[in-house]
Amino acid sequence: VGGFGPLMTIPQVIKIWGDKTAEGVSLISWVAYLFVAIFWVVYGVMHKEKPIIVTYASWIVLEIMVIAGIILYG
Repeated sequence: VGGFGPLMTIPQVIKIWGDKTAEGVSLISWVAYLFVAIFWVVYGVMHKEKPIIVTYASWIVLEIMVIAGIILYG
């Protein structure tokens, strides 16, 4: 289930980078999601929880791609 969330974000990344537009995508929201994911990774590392680390590390990669797309094409 943890891997399903990041998979649902892939279409957003493809749309932003494929269409080269980030119209209607909120930078503030995605930056907030990124900070939440960073805290979860830190929590996972502190408690040695590999599923949490892997899931939220995946989120971080995708969120950075969305944020970069918003900055470039927004």
